[in-house]
Amino acid sequence: MAYDDSRFRGEPGFREEPDFRSGGVPEDAPTLGVSNQSVYTPGAFPVSPAYGTPPAESTLGLGAAGRRRSPTPQQLGDVFDDPEHGEPGRDRFAVHALWELVLLLAAGALLYLLRDASPAALRGTELRSLLLSGAELGLVALAMGLTLRAGAPNLAVGPIAFASALFFANNSERGLVMTAAITGLVAVGVGVVIAVLVVAFHVPGWAASLGAALALIAWNANQSGEKVVAGAYDPHKHAMWWALGVAALAVGGGVLGLVRPVRRGLGRFRSVRDPADRRGGGAATFTGLAIAGSGLLAAVAGVLVALDERTVVAGGADTSLGGFAVTAVALGAALAGGTSAFGRRGGVLGTLLAVTVVTLLLRYTDAEGWKLQPVALAAGAIGIGLVVTRLVETFGRPRTAAETAEEQAWTPPSITAPQPEPEDNWSPPSTRTGSWPATSAYGNDPGETDRGWGLEERWGTR
Repeated sequence: MAYDDSRFRGEPGFREEPDFRSGGVPEDAPTLGVSNQSVYTPGAFPVSPAYGTPPAESTLGLGAAGRRRSPTPQQLGDVFDDPEHGEPGRDRFAVHALWELVLLLAAGALLYLLRDASPAALRGTELRSLLLSGAELGLVALAMGLTLRAGAPNLAVGPIAFASALFFANNSERGLVMTAAITGLVAVGVGVVIAVLVVAFHVPGWAASLGAALALIAWNANQSGEKVVAGAYDPHKHAMWWALGVAALAVGGGVLGLVRPVRRGLGRFRSVRDPADRRGGGAATFTGLAIAGSGLLAAVAGVLVALDERTVVAGGADTSLGGFAVTAVALGAALAGGTSAFGRRGGVLGTLLAVTVVTLLLRYTDAEGWKLQPVALAAGAIGIGLVVTRLVETFGRPRTAAETAEEQAWTPPSITAPQPEPEDNWSPPSTRTGSWPATSAYGNDPGETDRGWGLEERWGTR
């Protein structure tokens, strides 16, 4: 069969090569059913829109999909976060919310148990005493939590509170308001001394405050029992208001800590790389104010204890180690409330709820007749708090750039109508090893042999 056999012309998959000897196209070139009788040339057919390049894009990727994605407001805000002061970005608070929910459930369970064990503990005089105890511990825990967030924990808050109670009781006959003011100023002075040691020499806050705590413990041990002057103010009349005031202070501080500039500024003293590197003037200022403020809060707690107990006994069971047991309990409450031991990070209601749990637990064990030492409770609270610190540091840190990019990169696929596939009448040749006969492809004559093509003889396959 000749190559130009007309039976194969016009069949699907057939392509007519131009006659390069004459430089033109054969007159009988197939049109493949095109109405304008144009010559079929390879590569001239239009590309399907489903597989083509959208008009808005170019081969250089500078179209809509290739343009750089516009920054989000969160990314714009992260520009102002100095990496030298910690990871840029906003801390995540889901871990704090979940943990505070656990503390809330624990407080509710203890309240239920206390009501069954001693219903009188939630009524009358005992309820007022319980509220005052919570307010006193809450003030010391707030002082500890403030310095923890600053990255310089003040371990002297307990001895400062006990020394303030002794000083106030000893000088209460000179006027309650004046004596309370002087007591607060002295406590702030002690805090300033600790702050100078911490920020001027850039030493760990726990080390400097521990030295100050030991000095105060020695001073407290040399004091005798003191009594508040008769007829002084009795805080039991306003126990509910004292408790609500401390609660408002705790919640207000937690909400203020949600503000990013305040949060990052207060925690700027937190170590980023080498703990011995100085953190700058801003970090020194915030840390100094936090330590001095913790001394003031401890002094208020001490004055409230003196007015509550009326008699302050040095070296008593409730003031073991000159008030250092109070430091331990306050540290445990602050850590268990979600404040990170590394600084900066903390929740909103965590410290308040942790203080509530500790206060109810102490009262419940007393109602049951169990002997639970405050230092044992402090040890357990600190252990739990360290585990919470690990959770906060793991799940509370800002999202990394890779995590943010993964969340923003995915977009839902667009739903488009399926494109109909073009009809293709071409069928593949037979897989038999013989030649491709003309009649066997369209007729069912197995006896036919190669006629006209001669491919096997041409390529030497036989």
